[in-house]
Amino acid sequence: MLTTLQTSYTDTRAGDLAWQLGGEPLPALAVRDLRLDDARSAPGGLRGTLQLRLLGASHQVVLAAGPGDCLETVACLPGRRTPLPARVAEQVAGWEYEFAARIEELPPHVFEARAQELLDLVEGHPRALAGVFPGDPSAFTALVAHCEDRRVHWRTWHAYPQEGRLVCTRSSLSLPAAVRPETPRPATGTRGAADRGAPAQVGW
Repeated sequence: MLTTLQTSYTDTRAGDLAWQLGGEPLPALAVRDLRLDDARSAPGGLRGTLQLRLLGASHQVVLAAGPGDCLETVACLPGRRTPLPARVAEQVAGWEYEFAARIEELPPHVFEARAQELLDLVEGHPRALAGVFPGDPSAFTALVAHCEDRRVHWRTWHAYPQEGRLVCTRSSLSLPAAVRPETPRPATGTRGAADRGAPAQVGW
């Protein structure tokens, strides 16, 4: 799902992004709700919902499934000036959570080609959301999610054409081997989420 965001593009920087688990959903410019209990989920697999949220040049992912609700934010957060962590691994609300981030620095012609490749991927993907800012087709935020039997994972891209920088993240939430999937509960805006992987053509 590809949309044009109804907001002006502000001169934010890749270095302003911060990462956070937990908190509450923030005002979103675009939202996509995904069900985990569709035909692609194996019997006995995860049941619940995954919400992809675009927050200007940033994102949130909200999971309501399994042992506990999780919320991940990558955004320009007031009062948080620390850089995105290169890698995080911890247990959250009964899940095993992993997060990784990197920044690609690309010359203009390569940046434009990479941006178009990612937007083409998202436009036709059944579990994706991207928002393009008016005035610059290379300024966008995109998310792609995937669900397996005991694991939910997603990747995101935050494009900053004025810097030639592309912030790439991947996150995953996995159920420990001893935990059985449970009936989902409504999201409460508690702790965070994660991803890993997208179709091979976009690379990492």
